[in-house]
Amino acid sequence: MLALSACAKDPTTTGSIRANGKSLEQMSVQELQQVTARLGSQYDRKPSDRNVGLAYANVLRLTGRNEQSLAVMQQVVIKHPEDNAVLSAYGKALAATGNFKKALKVIQRAQRPDRPDWKLLSAQGAILDQLDQSEQARVHYRKALDIAPGEPSILSNLGMSYVLTGDLRAAETYLRQAIGRPGADSRVRQNLALVVGLQGNFQEAENIARGELPSAEAEENIAFLRQMLSQQSAWNLLKNTDEGAQAAQ
Repeated sequence: MLALSACAKDPTTTGSIRANGKSLEQMSVQELQQVTARLGSQYDRKPSDRNVGLAYANVLRLTGRNEQSLAVMQQVVIKHPEDNAVLSAYGKALAATGNFKKALKVIQRAQRPDRPDWKLLSAQGAILDQLDQSEQARVHYRKALDIAPGEPSILSNLGMSYVLTGDLRAAETYLRQAIGRPGADSRVRQNLALVVGLQGNFQEAENIARGELPSAEAEENIAFLRQMLSQQSAWNLLKNTDEGAQAAQ
């Protein structure tokens, strides 16, 4: 489930991308393909360019091409071994391919104790959650919140940490806080919809997933929500529960 987490969103990462006023998270599949192709061409021409490498690896990771993203970051980190932004992106690429222990070491190396970075603290938390160290993960999330109070991506990660240990009520509390903050993106909304759905409130979960989105994007969110609940062996149970409740009324 942590793959849904907003830790994937890092709006201040060097090499972040916007096109036609849209962030990656707001682009259609076709727009993402165009951006990926454009950055791929730039990377072929300038493989040693730090910013091009970071941007290309970022879009590859966010479109699910994790192995390729890691391969790009391995080249970038060779050329920029002491660059904290590069080390951070490399750690995220490692985590996306399941190499959590190495990812944790890389991100710890990137962190500066004298000027701690909330994005790295949140990323450390997400990796520790994957390593079944949820209590330690939450220490990192709360340290991140001390630096960036109310940051929706941290609150979302913290909420999903509680999902992993089965505390859905705590998870919902943090995710509702996250969705109410400026800058919360659709992945935070999807996380909240999932947690509400897992508690049996499927109609509310659908309403949350739709939000104020265009109808086509809203239906994509609903389809994604159903897929996730199905993967948790919960969709049929929730659907039957909802239908049963309606029939009883």
